[in-house]
Amino acid sequence: MAEPGKPKILIIEDEADIRELLAYNLRKEGFAALEAGDGRLGLEMARTHLPVLVLLDLMLPGMDGLTVCRELERDPSTAPIPIIMLTAKGEELDRVVGLELGADDYVVKPFSVRELILRIRNILKRQVQAVGASRLSRHGVTVNQSAHKANVNGKDVDLTATEFRLLGTLMRHAGQVLTREQLLDSVWGYQFEGYARTVDTHVRRLRSKLGDAADMIETVRGVGYRCKE
Repeated sequence: MAEPGKPKILIIEDEADIRELLAYNLRKEGFAALEAGDGRLGLEMARTHLPVLVLLDLMLPGMDGLTVCRELERDPSTAPIPIIMLTAKGEELDRVVGLELGADDYVVKPFSVRELILRIRNILKRQVQAVGASRLSRHGVTVNQSAHKANVNGKDVDLTATEFRLLGTLMRHAGQVLTREQLLDSVWGYQFEGYARTVDTHVRRLRSKLGDAADMIETVRGVGYRCKE
């Protein structure tokens, strides 16, 4: 049972020792830890409890982590929930696919619990900052940060937590070229090896969801991206 009043983090991990270690450390850090040992239960718990963040193992029995990630992204009620994937060293391709599906971050096993907690806090900090920002509107695209809603020409668009932060960052700095490194810092809160290409992946996904307004995000070759003024 989650402790009332504390932000809930859902751990979807089939290895009991890792799940218990994560739950113990999250509780020490002031979070309420929810635990699921398989993908189907984890998906059900995410929809029922709507945690502030999901820790998702990729190698799960039954419904694997990539499928869980895809289902969470498809559901408007769970799409805004940030996802950190837990992966093994040999799962690089799966990590890329997971990030393309909308996951926010990943850590490789064996991982540092301290580093994982830092990444969790950075993601949640970015969520709070986005909520505190004002309503944005450009080129037919309107973003309501506090309600986590976006629409294109009046039609709602379902965005993941990362896509939403990325769109807000670009729109707040309209007319300015933002490098991939600046976007990593602003949207993810830190930088780490191999993540620059993930910026490109998220921009591509964001453009596909913006439809007719996709060209508001310009690629500045060799530098980064810019939202038209």
